[in-house]
Amino acid sequence: MCTSESTCGCATGVDTVGSTATAPDGIRTTYAVSGMTCGGCAKSVSSHVSALAGVTGVEVDVTRGVVTVISDAAPETADVRSAVEQAGYQLVS
Repeated sequence: MCTSESTCGCATGVDTVGSTATAPDGIRTTYAVSGMTCGGCAKSVSSHVSALAGVTGVEVDVTRGVVTVISDAAPETADVRSAVEQAGYQLVS
């Protein structure tokens, strides 16, 4: 859960919610995440998810409560769930 709202930065937007799509930059898979409230939250989630094998980019939209993973192959949901939980948040089932 966020504890740094007064010192946060900005999150970037995402194009789609709840979908997997092929794009020029790779496969884009979007997940709903609960508990994110600020740019600090976005940075933490992005950092943890970016460390997953095959991930080439991460976009977080705190306002909509989503993270979009850009990768060479669709990531395993269990791996994304674990990374998000390590950051202190939960994937919404």
